[in-house]
Amino acid sequence: MSALPQHMNEPSPAPASPSEEARRSAAEARSALGWTHTARFLTTASALSELPPTELAEVAFVGRSNAGKSTAINALAQQKRLAFASKTPGRTQHINLFELGPKLAPDTLFADLPGYGYAAVERNAKLRWQRVMADYLEVRRSLSAIVMLVDSRLGFTPLDLQLLEFVTPRLAGGAVKMLVLLTKSDKHNRAAMTAALAKAGETLAILSAGSADVSVAPFSALNKSGVSDAAVWLHRATRARIIVEASA
Repeated sequence: MSALPQHMNEPSPAPASPSEEARRSAAEARSALGWTHTARFLTTASALSELPPTELAEVAFVGRSNAGKSTAINALAQQKRLAFASKTPGRTQHINLFELGPKLAPDTLFADLPGYGYAAVERNAKLRWQRVMADYLEVRRSLSAIVMLVDSRLGFTPLDLQLLEFVTPRLAGGAVKMLVLLTKSDKHNRAAMTAALAKAGETLAILSAGSADVSVAPFSALNKSGVSDAAVWLHRATRARIIVEASA
């Protein structure tokens, strides 16, 4: 399990000096952040059948209603209100799609899925949202990657573990990649964050053992380095799909 998986179908690069490697990493981060900054609202849907068919790589953002999902999307896009971050958890009741890349030639979609686990939501509505999310994660053909937001102070809750179990079949073999972001990492000191990462790694180890492509990283909207690392992961994950499809 690694924080930033390598490109698919690429030869190993020649060894680079530390300074050259730093320049390459900085250039890649700038490129990835420039790409995520292009994110713009496309459409919203209350059911899978309402989503537009697409051949674009799609990244689904999932997590508990108060895990910081909307905040993470806004931080990655470097926009304050791209995804609606409500003070009342559970407000996202639909699948919201955001388009990335050139306006006339988009290359990726971000899908903000309904949050789960907020107790104050009426039961029937909660079940409907969960069904919408489950339908998407189970059968959406264009799904390339899943970004799962987990509150680093709580770790994986029983509902988080249920979601992991649900998506495991799609992660098998690495066709759909997963990045787990431990949010609100700014609330921890270094030792506590290291412990949280280790515990998350233990939980995810069973997925990695099954050849799934799963990564975990700390995340805070206040940490520019963490935002850059997540943007790089997303850029690599979606480029990998484009490369594979272009060579098919």
